[in-house]
Amino acid sequence: MFHQIIQYFQTLDQHPVQRMIILVGGLLFFWIIEGAVPLRGLVYKKTKLRHASVNFSFTVMHLVIHTFLAILIIKLSDWCLQNRFGLVYWLHANITLTIVIVFLTLDFFGGWLVHITEHKIPFLWRFHVIHHADNNVDVTTGLRHHPGESVVRGIFFFMGIVASGAPMYSVMIFQTILILATAFTHANISLPKWLDNSLSYILISPNMHKVHHHWKQPYTDSNYGAVLSIWDRLLGTFKELDPAKIRYGLDRYYPNEKDEDFMELLKRPFGKMDKK
Repeated sequence: MFHQIIQYFQTLDQHPVQRMIILVGGLLFFWIIEGAVPLRGLVYKKTKLRHASVNFSFTVMHLVIHTFLAILIIKLSDWCLQNRFGLVYWLHANITLTIVIVFLTLDFFGGWLVHITEHKIPFLWRFHVIHHADNNVDVTTGLRHHPGESVVRGIFFFMGIVASGAPMYSVMIFQTILILATAFTHANISLPKWLDNSLSYILISPNMHKVHHHWKQPYTDSNYGAVLSIWDRLLGTFKELDPAKIRYGLDRYYPNEKDEDFMELLKRPFGKMDKK
């Protein structure tokens, strides 16, 4: 059974329809859950569907870019295999240890490190601000990334591939979990406080990530993790805030009343913006 699972993920990159089903299925699942047990009553500019259409437009662009980046990911993974380059080869890791090493490495490079870098470097923040400009954080916000940011995230993901020596099955396992985790952490769902707090010791929980979407610094500059919370806790970027006190959006950089203006969002990184 274990080897069948590994074989499935080994070839998952060759089945884009199945990957799309996982993505859409995760979004729909948490869309339903957030409708049943919402964390807060969101006030959309028009409707939830209108809000979702703006975020899905960015999602489509994000997926197109990552379809091309996936080709490079496969080539890098094959290069690591041929040259026995990366942690999994240097440590002579078995399949289980390989999955653990790759998961930790990709979550660090493709999750925490790229995220904090986008917050600290003004030029990269120009692109990432589109994600934070959403005044109504829900499950569709998770893949609301400017095309420029998608490229940056891809570059850091490449770093993780090379550092770990990731075989394709381990890459696909991580990406599948990342897709579901992104939907989960952005979903407007209310979990029992004890459950959310317990999850946050290992994983990024919904309330933990919502702190990152608070409109005001220093809360915006915290809780950078993607799947695991250990990086924020170990590296001093973890913060807590009562969900009732969280307000989404930005206190500068982009007008909150235009958070659903797709063309303005797309052009914004290339226009005038307050310094970070």
